[in-house]
Amino acid sequence: MSESIQELFEQLEFKENPLYEQIIQDILEKKYSIIDGFFNEAEVAILRSQLLKKYEEDNFKKAAIGNKTSEVIERSIRGDFILWINEAEAGIAEKTYFNKINSLIDYLNRTCFMGILAKEFHYAVYPEGTFYKRHLDTFQNDGRRKLSMVCYLNDEDWKPENGGELAIYTQENGEEDQINIFPFPGRVVIFESQELEHEVKPVKVPRLSITGWLKTR
Repeated sequence: MSESIQELFEQLEFKENPLYEQIIQDILEKKYSIIDGFFNEAEVAILRSQLLKKYEEDNFKKAAIGNKTSEVIERSIRGDFILWINEAEAGIAEKTYFNKINSLIDYLNRTCFMGILAKEFHYAVYPEGTFYKRHLDTFQNDGRRKLSMVCYLNDEDWKPENGGELAIYTQENGEEDQINIFPFPGRVVIFESQELEHEVKPVKVPRLSITGWLKTR
């Protein structure tokens, strides 16, 4: 089958995904999207188990600010511990995660011509009392991050009083608004990396997540 015919077949087989369409609409209108149940209970459980296993094995490191060319550990700004996830070496848990992420990326590139060419994700643990002060997910020497993503892996009985909410700051008609998003399990938050400042409020019990970025050229 020739390449052009193959492409035609792929286009004919392409089906609209209501969930992904809602994400796109949200980002166009608000620059962020909150999706509950993006990962189901079983998927969250296996990812949470994998995170805790690796954390107990002491594989995590103290998170820094800046990228690899200007990395500095600053506990007064952020207090989380992270472990980068290598898709090429992913186990069953991580493959479950990347299958859905890759499906979303493919949809965004097909429908919005977003040009996402790379991604990076890490497990994140915020111990009790830690936080991440207000910041923007972009660097002066690297502007490739297009969309930021957070997937929460907390217990199913997570309560708002546990803290650790994600605060996103938006601007409308010259006035600032603050949206507080609680880290309920299976919830995914996606927002424009170079547009929306945000912070993680102090946590009262350990807060678990996968955080990452979809990157353009």
